[in-house]
Amino acid sequence: MSVNLGYSSDISLDARLFRSSVFFLQLPTFYLYVLSVCYSDFRLKPKHLVHIIPFLIANLILLPRFYTVDQASKISFLAKSSSMPEIQLNHIFIHIQIALYIIAAFMILKEAKKIYLENYAGASIESLNWLFQFTLALSGFYFIALLKNIFKFTEYPYISEWLKIGLFLFELLIISWYLYKALNNPTLFRNIDSKLKLVKNIIYEEKNSEPSAANENEYSEELLKLKKYMIDEKPFLNPSLTIQDVSDGIGIPVRDLSVLINHKLEQHFYDFVNTYRIEKAMDLLKDVTKNKLTILEILYDVGFNSKSSFNTAFKKHTGNTPTAYRKNL
Repeated sequence: MSVNLGYSSDISLDARLFRSSVFFLQLPTFYLYVLSVCYSDFRLKPKHLVHIIPFLIANLILLPRFYTVDQASKISFLAKSSSMPEIQLNHIFIHIQIALYIIAAFMILKEAKKIYLENYAGASIESLNWLFQFTLALSGFYFIALLKNIFKFTEYPYISEWLKIGLFLFELLIISWYLYKALNNPTLFRNIDSKLKLVKNIIYEEKNSEPSAANENEYSEELLKLKKYMIDEKPFLNPSLTIQDVSDGIGIPVRDLSVLINHKLEQHFYDFVNTYRIEKAMDLLKDVTKNKLTILEILYDVGFNSKSSFNTAFKKHTGNTPTAYRKNL
């Protein structure tokens, strides 16, 4: 942001250009942030230092004809910066980096959401959805930045300056949006375990073993046990329910339970649990003695902790919103 505001402070020429090169650390930092939000067991490790390599390369490129020359040569370099091959190369380099890291972030979010749906039934889906929106917003931001830099090296540099002002305002908007979301939803970010595997990967690992009749009977017994547990114990009322909790409750290994629900029943664990929650919500909506309960109170009573996820699940299950369903009774 300080770069966009201009060089208002009295700092050295080396510091000015070095400050601009810090941009090469923005996307790696965001990428690691996405990992930390998605996975509860994420920790910074020495191997993550590989992400500073573009930053080091960008500064090494500037070393021969800027950092190691006299003051007059540095001033001349900056005066002709738009035509200097080092600056042009770094601009190309940064946009390649942006594209790769944005794609990597989307790939992480896609896989994390699949793992979440197969193993969790809490509110973390909201954080993943919001993080996806946040990444989209950043993608838009960097696309505009790409246009700005293209115009910077053309006959229309004034367009680049206008786009710079727009980016500055967009930057403030994104930061404000982020803070607003965090302050109003302090429990939004709940993570998943990165060691969990997608069911398709588990099935792939077991593809060489043909299911026997005994295995099919075992699945049938486990399914009956699971349904009985869901009806009798009502674990779905726990808004933070995980497949590990259900596994502990019925004594079926998480791996087998995940295959049973996600593969045999062809339902994500998230949808499987929400089915019981919606059935319970429908019973409460039908109960004339509960007609004073608000929709918000009902969604909390049946295990939801988000109005948007409740409405989405209810409409998917019944074809109506909770309010419309109650009116039609």
